[in-house]
Formats: sequence, C-alpha cells, structure tokens
Amino acid sequence: MKITAIETIQVSIPYQHEGPLTGFGGTVWSKLSYLLIRVETEDGLVGWGEAFGYNAIAASIAAMETVVKPMALGKDATDFATLMAGLKKSLHLFGRSGPVQYALSGLDIALWDLAGKRAGKPVAGLLAQEPRSSVPAYKSFMRLQQPDIVSRACERAIRQGYQSIKLHEITVEAVAAARKTIGDEIGLTLDVNCEWSAEEAIRMANQLLPYKLKWLEEPVWPPEDMTGLARLRNAVDIPLALGENLANAWSFFPLLDEGVVDYFQPSVTKMGGISEFSLVAQAAARHERKLAPHSPYFGPGLLATLHLAAAFPNIGGIEIFGVDLDRPLFGAVGTVGSDGSIAIPLGPGLGCDPDPEVIERYRV
Repeated sequence: MKITAIETIQVSIPYQHEGPLTGFGGTVWSKLSYLLIRVETEDGLVGWGEAFGYNAIAASIAAMETVVKPMALGKDATDFATLMAGLKKSLHLFGRSGPVQYALSGLDIALWDLAGKRAGKPVAGLLAQEPRSSVPAYKSFMRLQQPDIVSRACERAIRQGYQSIKLHEITVEAVAAARKTIGDEIGLTLDVNCEWSAEEAIRMANQLLPYKLKWLEEPVWPPEDMTGLARLRNAVDIPLALGENLANAWSFFPLLDEGVVDYFQPSVTKMGGISEFSLVAQAAARHERKLAPHSPYFGPGLLATLHLAAAFPNIGGIEIFGVDLDRPLFGAVGTVGSDGSIAIPLGPGLGCDPDPEVIERYRV
C-alpha cells in the first residue's frame, strides 16, 4: 500500500500553568507548539505521527519536506520496517540526531498508526500479546522558580490524583518546598536539564539527599559527559536518569551494561519513533533496566508513548506536562484519571485521531 501524501501540520495552543510564562531554549512560550505528521496511503487510510518539536519545529518541517518526504512518497507503508531501515541508512550523513531524526520519528509513528488501523488493533497489541490497560502518570512541571509557587503547584497535582511529581528546578529551596508539601509518600523527581558541571552536580546532589529523590535527571553538562556522570554516581548515592538527548537506540546500548544510569528516558518523537524506542525497551528488559520515557507531549507522541508503556512492563510511568491547554487535541483521550493513571486508548492504531476542529483553530 503506497504512501501518497505526507503533510506537516504545526499547531500552537495557548496554555496556563501555576507560574508566569516560561520556556526552554532561550525563549518564553506563550503557546505550546507541536508538529503533527499526517501520512495517507493510496486506499485513503490516514496515520498520524509527531516530530519534535518546540523551538526546533521550523527545522523539523524543513527536514521532512526537503529530505525525508521525497524519499518516502510512493513507498510501501505496509513494509515500514524495511522502509524506515532504508531511510535511516540513506540519511545518516545528515545526522543521527536533530531535525532529520525528528522527521523520521514522526513518520515512523504515523506508519505504526497506519499498521494498527489496517490490522484493526491498537499499537500496544502489535507490540505485545497482553498489554496493560492503563499506566501510572506523573506530573512534570515547567520551571516555576519560586518555592511558594512550587508548593501551590504540588498541592494541585495531589488533588488531581498524581502519585508522583517531577520538578525542573535548580535550587535546593524549591525541592525542599515540594517535599514539604507532598510528604514522604508521593514520589519526587528532579530534572535540571544539564545545568551543572560534574563537580557542581556532586555538591548539589549531596544537598538534595534529604529530600529522597526517586531520580536526579540529566544533572551534568554536557549530557555526553559519561565520565562525569559516573563520578557523580560513585560520589553520591542518588539514582540518576537520562536519555532524552540520546539520539537513537544505538546510543543507549553501551550504557545499559553499566551501573551508572538507573532510569533510561528515550523520547519517541526525537530518537526514531516507536521502532527505535522498542529496540531500547527490549534491550533494557534483557538488562533488567527501567525506562521512564521523556514525553512532555499532547499530540501523537503522547499516544505513542502510552502504547509503548502498555507493551513494556519495565516502563513504570508516563510523564505528563504540567500545563493546561486551551483545547486538547484528543478530547478526553490521554488524560489522567482520579487515581493518577491513564487508560490506554484501545481503538485501532494509536487509538484516536486529532480533533480536526482543534487543528483548524490552532494551526499555524
């Protein structure tokens, strides 16, 4: 079944959260932007994917439209394992990370959506014989900075039913405020987005020990400094997490043998889609390693992550971005219940298509 059309669709949706407007990558976000990938085959069937993302969307669009799309059009969507393997090999010259890989990720997710729809099965059912029906979720705040705002955000998350919370703070005071608010029974993780050198990370990790973090995420700059990360792990008994900046499955494999990283965090819209993520999940299971996917998404990337979590038991929970969109892309699908878990959408493919009215209203 040949691919007849590939379309890039950017949506930018206003949002609210507990603190003032903020963002990552040197900009302040008044809206959250997502890049949807729409793939159609000659029988009229449509699959949806998502390519990373945010400030890099213009580059991801250019990579899809000028590099990936011309090579994928006319190819057989039903043999997508062969198609994706060929694309990755042919395009490796242009980077095994970054916009080309982001575009490939979005295409791969859409092809899995098509495969599930054609088979009449959810993607989780293509990945595993007995997938879970729901998975726990943890709320992942944007950087709030002020301890009182952190406390207020944590209080709201607990009322919503979350049993675990992630901060993006870089001060001990903010972490202390969160732990004081949520008590000892609620899980607390901290992502500092590669803020510190190895020496600074060791000093800060020692100060964070009293707050019983489930994991400390990406504590070292640059993220490739595995020697510095190992020094931190040897110096301070604190669980470590990383992976959103690892570009593909092969970047994960060497680390699975070592005892430095406790939680691996592949990001389905960045590192090659469901196909590449599955390779990491399978290898992690063989090595008895835990996964905690990077998934601050509201588009098909979130649904793809949900299906992967349903299929692989070594995924303990799903990251949900701690913001409220003006309008969700999938209605109630993918939302967190009062018990802090998310039901896996059981329709064919990813289980739900984006709402065309939301796309029309917020399309850029």
